[in-house]
Amino acid sequence: MISLMFIVMFALIFIGLPVYLSIVGSGVIFLITTGIKPLLLVSQKMTMGLDSFPLLAIPLFVLVGEIMDGGGISKRMINWADSLMGWVPGGLGVVTIVSCAIFAALTGSGPATVAAIGSIIIPSLTDAGYDKTTSAGMVAAGGALGPIIPPSIPMIIYGVTMGVSIPKMFIAGILPGIIMMLLLIFINFILIKNKPEIFNKREEFSFSRLLKNTWSALGALLLPIIILGGIYSGIFTPTEAAAVGVVYSLLLGIFVYREIKIKDLPNALLKAMETAAMVGIIMGAANLLSWIMSVNNFGDMVTSTLGSFITSKYSYLIVLMILLFFVGALMDTVAAIIILAPVLVPFGIELGLDPLHLGMIFVINLVIGYVTPPFGYNLFTAQSITGLKFNDIVRGVMPFLIIELVSVFLFAFIPNIILSVPNMIGL
Repeated sequence: MISLMFIVMFALIFIGLPVYLSIVGSGVIFLITTGIKPLLLVSQKMTMGLDSFPLLAIPLFVLVGEIMDGGGISKRMINWADSLMGWVPGGLGVVTIVSCAIFAALTGSGPATVAAIGSIIIPSLTDAGYDKTTSAGMVAAGGALGPIIPPSIPMIIYGVTMGVSIPKMFIAGILPGIIMMLLLIFINFILIKNKPEIFNKREEFSFSRLLKNTWSALGALLLPIIILGGIYSGIFTPTEAAAVGVVYSLLLGIFVYREIKIKDLPNALLKAMETAAMVGIIMGAANLLSWIMSVNNFGDMVTSTLGSFITSKYSYLIVLMILLFFVGALMDTVAAIIILAPVLVPFGIELGLDPLHLGMIFVINLVIGYVTPPFGYNLFTAQSITGLKFNDIVRGVMPFLIIELVSVFLFAFIPNIILSVPNMIGL
């Protein structure tokens, strides 16, 4: 019967019903069909799903991103990255990826990064000899680094859903994010190695220019240090860190950069609350789903079924990553984490996988869905700012998407890439 509930839920999702209504609707149908009463359970379980202090960090981090996005940060980031990396072969492509990584880390949003960085740097890339398709693909892939490099909303969702330490997940995302950034830079080199007009086009390194641009971007560069430093020093929790980030970014945007007006704040607040409402109602609906699965021992059923053909943690990882690749391409990341993690992760832990390692693989794999057709958010954002056809965006992102998929397999089968930094600092 519970299998039928999942069939109904996914059928409702794929015909276009909002995810939360699909979850609640299938849950209500299950309760009525099985005679479990009263239906008051629906509202009770949904309310309990929102009773979590860490969830308050989500609208606050989104608000930080909105403030930083409107505060002149993207141009300062590009100028700083250009003065730091513009001298290397194919320097503008490197600058693009580094700028995406930094801005994505500040905002935590892939689509916001694509829009902010792409609208500024794609014209420069095409002027330098890159074709527009590759430029759009590069920015779309770079934007996917945002939810991997902390702070990260998908990591908060996973931590709340599965009871994994959010600070641990944040620190575990740093090294994979850097490695993925370097691999994207490597693909940039491969794509332009036979194009001397691009490969040889570089600027001379100027220490004075670097100092000038570092000073200009210093306020933004300090934000992740303040947030992550405060969390890992024990000064404040991730939720409190998000609140500190809001205050800091407001002071920076209004009084230092002076590019944010008081009249701009209501719109930023509205966007933050829209995101929080979207995540919150899905979390509430998912708590109803989790309760139904718990009382019907669905986790044991899944474990028994998977155990019949998955005999090692390596075969489990391969099956998990293939599944998440397709889910990430078709389904919202937040919804996928909430629905699938409680079902699939416990079996991996039983096989001996580290919960932190498994959680990061889960999040990173789904985040790649941001650049995976047919429903990747970053792809649609890149299309909107370039005017290219969707197929052209997909063609441009494909080399970068392939290397991102390769990186996930590296992270899966070399756990120390994820676990070394948390272990090093004793988390």
